Formats: sequence, C-alpha cells, structure tokens
Amino acid sequence: MKIGLMCGREYSFPPAFIEKVNELGKKDGITAEFVKLAGTKMGELAQYSVIIDRISHEVDYYRAYLKHAVLQGTYVINNPFWWTADDKFFNYAVASKLGLDIPKTVLLPQKSYPADVDINSESLRNLDYPIDWDGLLDYVGRPAFLKPYSGGGWKHVYKVHNREELLKAYDGTGSTCMTLQENIDFQQYIRCFTFGKNDILPVVYDPGQRRYLIEHKYLSDELGARVVRDAQTINQALGYEMNTIEFAIKDGVPYAIDFLNPAPDFERDRITEFYFTHVVDRMAKLAIDRALRGVPSNPWPRWEEMLKIGAPAGFVGQPAAIAKAAPSTSGAAGFAPAPSKARTGPKTS
Repeated sequence: MKIGLMCGREYSFPPAFIEKVNELGKKDGITAEFVKLAGTKMGELAQYSVIIDRISHEVDYYRAYLKHAVLQGTYVINNPFWWTADDKFFNYAVASKLGLDIPKTVLLPQKSYPADVDINSESLRNLDYPIDWDGLLDYVGRPAFLKPYSGGGWKHVYKVHNREELLKAYDGTGSTCMTLQENIDFQQYIRCFTFGKNDILPVVYDPGQRRYLIEHKYLSDELGARVVRDAQTINQALGYEMNTIEFAIKDGVPYAIDFLNPAPDFERDRITEFYFTHVVDRMAKLAIDRALRGVPSNPWPRWEEMLKIGAPAGFVGQPAAIAKAAPSTSGAAGFAPAPSKARTGPKTS
C-alpha cells in the first residue's frame, strides 16, 4: 500500500512526514512518497491507498485528479468534493445551528467582478441597493472585521471602526466576496490542530504576532474540554480530518471564528519544534490508519444528519468493482490514538 503526499511551497513537513510514514508503516508494508502526475487518463486505476492533499485548492488539475482518485477508491484527506463546495460563511451558519458560539456574521455582495466575466446591471438584478451599511454595523457591532467568505493567510482582513473605514476597506476588495463579522474582544486565543475528526491538539496562539506558544496549563479543565468538544463537533459536521480550528475566548466562552483551514501550516519554524514533532507523528499515524482501516464515508460531511435535515450527502461508497477487490474497511469511524485532555499540548515529561 502506498500513501501519497501532495504539497506546494513547504520544506520541513513533507520530508519529515514521508520518513515517518515509511518508518511506522514498514511492518504493514506501507510506504509513502510524493505524488507525481503527468496527465491523468480517465478510468486509470488508483496508485495510492491514501493521499494527503495540501495544495489542490491552488491548482485546478490537482483538484480534478483527486476527485477522480476518490472515484477509483483512494482515500483522500481532505475530501476534494466538499472542500471545493465549502465556504466560511456556510461554516459559521452550520456551527451556529449546531449550538456553537459564533460571532455575528453578514455575507456581503462583491464590490466588483473579474474583467473577463461579462457582468452588467442586468446581471445583478437580484441585488438590492443601496446597502444599509450603518444597519449592518449596528447588527455586528463596532469595531468589526471585514474578511473573505472563503480564504486564508490573512489576505483582505481588515478591522474597521465605523462606516467610513468599512467602505474604504470594502472598496479595495475587488471581486473577493466578503463577510462582515463581530469583533470578539478575547482574553485567550486557541488554535486547534486536528488529526482525523476526534484527535484534537489545542495550542496557544498569538494572532497579533501570528505565533504559537508552548503553554500547557493555559486553559482550565472545563474550558479545555469545551474547546475539544466543539472542535470535534465541527470536524464531524464538515468531514475534515486535517484542519486547524480557532477559538477566541471571551469571558470563558470559546467563539469559533475560523475553521475552514484544510491545509494548515505545518512548517517547523512557525509551529515550533515541539508541535512540529507531534504534528508529523500524528499525521503519519492518521494516514497509516486510513490506509489500513479507512471507511469511504468517513471524509464526507454529516451536517445534514446532525441537523436532522436528511441523510449524509455525497459519495459514500466505492464502486462495486473496486469494493469487491478492496480489503476490508471496517472500523476507523474516527481517529483518536489518545484521549484529548483539557490542557493545551502534550505533556513534556
């Protein structure tokens, strides 16, 4: 069995991950390597039991290849179909319906549209103008954050204090669809690494300096348990098995403010040597577990089922011909090699 890794401008994680999988997977005949592609023939058999995807959101060919790989029986982390369809505004709405604390959020019309798309006033007949900007600010509160409805890397994120600042920032967002969100004046901030849906590693994060801190007694047991539980709920609902989930904690309440990060930063110099070691180990164990016991339905979102709207949507089984030839895939409904504690980070002793 082979595990493939797809990645872009990363330097420390890829070789460390491949080395760790080859070390831990040897006894089960599992190896890892970089996926290499030079054109994909329709119907060609899967080359990999599992693929870890950290770049297809930026390369259309990779995304299309991964969808085809799922059809051929490859277990892809993260699900390329749902990742393509998902956005942060929808995430907020789902999490709110599931009972999590979410900042008040408004989805906004785009400021402009790509030059190569023929959009005119008739194309936008469903939009209602003028927008009541003061009314929207009254709803979310001042100050507020203007940020993309789907994006990352702090691009197009603005803190605005009034209507004038909001419009100035909005005018520079171009064709990016934006959200306006309540500012949470937090006392604590946590970023959770997630491996599978249930294995949660809460880490202290300083969003101002954008750096990770090693503090293991940062949260009380009760608050730590709440953060872990909310992170597990989010992953179960959205199907993500590799993710980071951010909580801004105000007056003891964890507000989930960002949880569409399916290709989280795993670079050693940014997440610290301590957490890098744990990330590599847990990602390798997750990939090996899915190669041995992965259930095809596991990476699919379950928000419909959890909200009692209907059965889980999406492709939840392999084609009959593939299923007949594939090894048993019983078990592995969720990956949790060790119970998550309320403390942040593993013990150092």
